[in-house]
Amino acid sequence: MMAYETLTGAKVKAKSDEEIAEEIALLREKLYTLRVQSVTEKVEDNSLFMKIRRDIARLLTEQNARRREKIEQKLAAG
Repeated sequence: MMAYETLTGAKVKAKSDEEIAEEIALLREKLYTLRVQSVTEKVEDNSLFMKIRRDIARLLTEQNARRREKIEQKLAAG
C-alpha cells in the first residue's frame, strides 16, 4: 500500500471551492472503505483513520471559512 500524504494548510488554501468539495467526498469514501476493511480484514495502518479524519476536518474548516467570508462580503455590500 502506498503511503498516505496528509494535507497541509497551504495545500488546502491553494485548492478551489470545487476541488475542496471533491476532496471531501473522496476522503469520506476512503474513510468508509477503511472502516469496512477493518471489519472484514486486517487494516495495515491504523493511523490512517486519524489522518483521514483530520484532513476532512482541515478541508471542512477552509470550506466554512470561505462561506463565512462570502456571506460577510454580501452583508457589507448590501
